[in-house]
Amino acid sequence: MTKTTRFFLIILSVFILSSCAAGNAAFNADNPAGFWYGLWHGVISVIALLIHLFNENVGVYEINNTGGWYDFGFLLGIIIVWGGGCHASCKSAKEKEREKEWDEIGEKVEQKIMRKLKHWAEDEHGDDTFKEWEEIGAKVEQKLKRKIREWAEKE
Repeated sequence: MTKTTRFFLIILSVFILSSCAAGNAAFNADNPAGFWYGLWHGVISVIALLIHLFNENVGVYEINNTGGWYDFGFLLGIIIVWGGGCHASCKSAKEKEREKEWDEIGEKVEQKIMRKLKHWAEDEHGDDTFKEWEEIGAKVEQKLKRKIREWAEKE
């Protein structure tokens, strides 16, 4: 899909979503917006807010609504898009402690291997190739960190 096609699809989506935005003439005191419209208005609230910045006729929140049920739907729509109060990525204190322990173990292993590599390089080639070994050591260090983290996450 080309960039131009994506751009036009995004513009088309914004126009379609804005046509269903809160604050239009479809709702009045006799025909207020209910739960399902509240849910929809919550889902599109960010887009409606962006459009409202440039067009005062588009609202983010429908004033003519049924009250509590509309509000509940609106908040539920926002939660669907933006997530709730606790995300799945939240870590418990135990998980944080375990991660800290693995980081410490990884650092100790890394230091020990780096010491061995430096001694090996000095014994075999003398001090002339020490800079090359520092570069190799940095690459080894990065790879070791990545591999230890992968191994730890599998367990």
